[in-house]
Amino acid sequence: MLQKAKKHLSKDPLFIPVLESVEINTFKDLEDEGIKSEVNIMTSLSKAIVSQQLSVKAADTIYKRFLGLFDGVSPNATVLLETDIETLKSVGLSKQKITYIREVALFAQNNDISIEFINQKSNEEVIEYLTQIKGVGRWTVEMLLMFTLWRPDVFPVADLGIQQAIQKLLKTEEKGKELIKLMNTHAEKWKPYRTFAAMYLWKWKDTSKS
Repeated sequence: MLQKAKKHLSKDPLFIPVLESVEINTFKDLEDEGIKSEVNIMTSLSKAIVSQQLSVKAADTIYKRFLGLFDGVSPNATVLLETDIETLKSVGLSKQKITYIREVALFAQNNDISIEFINQKSNEEVIEYLTQIKGVGRWTVEMLLMFTLWRPDVFPVADLGIQQAIQKLLKTEEKGKELIKLMNTHAEKWKPYRTFAAMYLWKWKDTSKS
C-alpha cells in the first residue's frame, strides 16, 4: 500500500519534494512481513493519554515506568482499576491523566472496544464512539485510527506538527480556522492516502532544512 500511496501523492507537484526528502515505514508494512502488532484499543488510548503535552522522550520514559508496574505488560481494565492512584502517580502520571486512563478502563469494562468490533465502524463512527470517554478527544482517536487500526485515509488537521508542515509546504502564514480550511481543501487531492501524507509531512517537517 505504501508504494501505491507514494504514486498517488506524487500527482501533487507540491508533494514531490517531500517524497524525495524522506522515507517512511508503517506498522502495516511490518504486519505484511509477518511481524504482528500486540497493541489493542485500550493500550493505544492509554498510551496516547500518557503522551499528551509531553515530548516523545518524556512520554516514552513515563509509559515504560507505567508498564513496569505490571511486569512490562499493558494491564487489562480490571487490573488497572484495582491499582491505587498513589502507585500510578509514582511513575510520573498526573492526577488528571490517571483519571482519564481509568475512564478508558471503565469504558472498556462496559463497552466493546475490541479491534474486531471497532473495525466494523467508519472513521467518523470510531471517533464518535470513543470520544464518549472523558479525556479522549478527536486527535487521540485519529492517532489510534492511523497507528493501531492502520486506516489509510486519516488527516489530523488539529495536529500542530501537521499544521506547521502545511504552512511550510504551501508557503502560507494562515492560522486558526483559515489554516484548517486550507488544509482540508488541499488534502482532498491526497485522498484516499491522507494518513501516508501526514506521516511524510511529520518527518519532512523535522528533517527538511529548506
